[in-house]
Amino acid sequence: MGGIHDFVSVSSSELGRILSISQQSASKRILELLELGLLTRDLGARSQRIKITRTGIDSLMKEYADFKRIFELKDQLAIRGTVTTGLGEGQYYVQQKGYLDQFEKKLWFLPYEGTLNLRIESADLVKLNILESSEGILVDGFESEGRSFGEVRCFSAKIRGVECAVIMPVRSHHSNVLEVISKHHLRSTIGLEDGDLVELIVYL
Repeated sequence: MGGIHDFVSVSSSELGRILSISQQSASKRILELLELGLLTRDLGARSQRIKITRTGIDSLMKEYADFKRIFELKDQLAIRGTVTTGLGEGQYYVQQKGYLDQFEKKLWFLPYEGTLNLRIESADLVKLNILESSEGILVDGFESEGRSFGEVRCFSAKIRGVECAVIMPVRSHHSNVLEVISKHHLRSTIGLEDGDLVELIVYL
């Protein structure tokens, strides 16, 4: 009905008819979703207008990713992203000895300093949900100099035939940017610049 993009007018009676449930049950369902923060509502004099929240959209995207995994997923994902400059944090974390030792052991290479950042195309964002819920290669967290470094989930990958790996912090806020590491300096090896659109093949 368009509730992902904007407020839509829908009464509990109308929603009940659509869901084949009573008006009372539909009204209760709306209240439950409001309480969970999945919907937001604008009450007018004669009607209510409802919109799905960002949390609600994320929940739907996870459901969508689950069904894609069941019915469509094979052993790899093709994810398109635009090369972008990061904040430099990737280089700091990647070069921590606690991570480097595990990258060498579990990914079979020592990464070049820094990460390649890819801003994922909107059409492929659902694939990030699939990655986040996939097992991957777990790199354990550790402590160093009084600071804690969290677990990282890795996936072997390729960009234009060059071997690399996606790294995703296990506990982090949702982001549409993927960080990629490789033993090569990917920008110079492949000839990438900010704004270039590339396809990343990720192995699950």
